[in-house]
Amino acid sequence: MGLLFEQIDSQPSVIGEITLRRRRIPAIGDRDIYEVKLGEEFLMSSMFVDAEVALSDIGLRETEGDDLSVVVGGLGLGYTAVAALRHERVAELLVVEYLEPVIGWHQQELVPLGKDLNADPRNRYVHGSFFDLAIADPENGGFDPENPGKQFDAILLDIDHSPRALLHDSSASFYTVNNLRLMARQLKPRGVFAMWSNEGEDDEFMAVLNDVFIDVACHVVSFFNPFQNRESFNTVYVARKPG
Repeated sequence: MGLLFEQIDSQPSVIGEITLRRRRIPAIGDRDIYEVKLGEEFLMSSMFVDAEVALSDIGLRETEGDDLSVVVGGLGLGYTAVAALRHERVAELLVVEYLEPVIGWHQQELVPLGKDLNADPRNRYVHGSFFDLAIADPENGGFDPENPGKQFDAILLDIDHSPRALLHDSSASFYTVNNLRLMARQLKPRGVFAMWSNEGEDDEFMAVLNDVFIDVACHVVSFFNPFQNRESFNTVYVARKPG
């Protein structure tokens, strides 16, 4: 058996100290669990990744055509990005991440899925604020710094805990009709926007989505939580740009 606990890295970031840890909990199995903390707050754990995977699977299931261009907002531990690359219709993936240390963990393969992402030529890391790039004038920038004005088949977002529980106050204005409309300029007609949330369906946010998009739905993703010995759930919002 390996070490029960190891702090792999800890670095300052633009929003606070960010830490990567690995631990084992013998009572729930012989496997490594990777965790990320921002200050004293837990951001993510490899214990619970069902909804991160479902974000890609549900979102990309709604896309049309082949040779898909996809944006993932928020790298995390890589589960959404790797799930997207498992779809053969995906031709290119841009993973937009604000925290440079998180990109470094994957490039250095300090996290298990870094190897998969680095080995896939369809994948590209973009260091920047998803929320700033989302509302930027596409002709002068947008998500792909190498191709201003580019439109995408899908934008998959997993950064904040929910539209109300924010990682940082600066993203609050994103969850509005105005800024979602600005982001939608970077989607192709009938392109898909999908978003992970740690909370149940938010009626107010659903109304905002319905003002901008069509075919709006909120999917519940259930999974077993061994710490609470019961089922837990996250949600995935999905919406389509008219066209």
